[in-house]
Amino acid sequence: MSGRQPAKDRRFALTTGEPAGIGADLCVQIAQLDLPFNLVVLADRELLSERARLLQLPLETTAYVPAPGHGFESGHKPGCLQVLHVPLPEPSIPGKLDPVNARYVLNMLDRAVAGCRKGEFSAMVTAPVHKGVINDAGIAFTGHTEYLAQLTDSEAVMLLVGGGMRVALATTHLPLKDVPAAITRDALEHKLRIIHTDLIDRFAIARPRIAVAGLNPHAGESGHLGKEEIEIIIPALDRLRAQGMDLVGPLPADTLFHPPKLKNFDCVFAMYHDQGLPVLKHASFGSAVNVTLGLPIIRTSVDHGTAVDLAGTGRADPGSLVAALEMAATLAENRKIAH
Repeated sequence: MSGRQPAKDRRFALTTGEPAGIGADLCVQIAQLDLPFNLVVLADRELLSERARLLQLPLETTAYVPAPGHGFESGHKPGCLQVLHVPLPEPSIPGKLDPVNARYVLNMLDRAVAGCRKGEFSAMVTAPVHKGVINDAGIAFTGHTEYLAQLTDSEAVMLLVGGGMRVALATTHLPLKDVPAAITRDALEHKLRIIHTDLIDRFAIARPRIAVAGLNPHAGESGHLGKEEIEIIIPALDRLRAQGMDLVGPLPADTLFHPPKLKNFDCVFAMYHDQGLPVLKHASFGSAVNVTLGLPIIRTSVDHGTAVDLAGTGRADPGSLVAALEMAATLAENRKIAH
């Protein structure tokens, strides 16, 4: 653990994600640690008990009682989890995706968001979900970020933190062919305002300096490799600079992540998912954290997928989940100080 001050005066909701994946494994694994967090795990309690049996780890579950102050005195006890029971429609088999259980995954998210919005939880932390199986169940779903934005009627921005970097995205889970049309002046300005505000309020950075990547190779090469930089990105940045924001760019993405250059910025704003995230994940996979900016609540998540092939084997690494919990505690403390 990081040595930060205990967060036992706050309660964090932890959703276990896709039941056939490693989310339940990770929760059982972190239950063994001496965590300075007051956790409420949202899951089917039998799923957790069965996964603990497969992992050959001790686990005692206690029913979460949503009463003011409940659980704050004792905090987390190694080998134990407070569980807010969300029943599975069908028992889950590790590694076997079942569309019947897709609604269960969303029910956990709905409950965690409701608890955060009414102050029952200080933040929500999410284990990975499987987009494909949710869509196979007939439910349109593109990801946590978009779902939480819709649920809270917000404009969300995906930010990953790791390897000494913060990388935010202008677009998230879109086919590459749809990215240019989604990059408009209004969209860029709105997302950059969200990033700027949350870097101040949640990350306690007094004057954020943000590097903005171009969309095209070499940031368009003065219009020879694309005109989005000239027609869309530069006008949006100029407008925000006139309002006092410290923005640099658009910069060629192939050299933007060079460490000597990167150290001059508090955040990188990438135009699309696979422009910014491969570099960050190369530097920090397994310890990076996904933070959703722009929401009225605090939400962090792991930086990896469901890894259904590892479910029930004990080979999953809980490092990213621990980092996500630590980040939630930091953001909650910063928010408390800011307000």
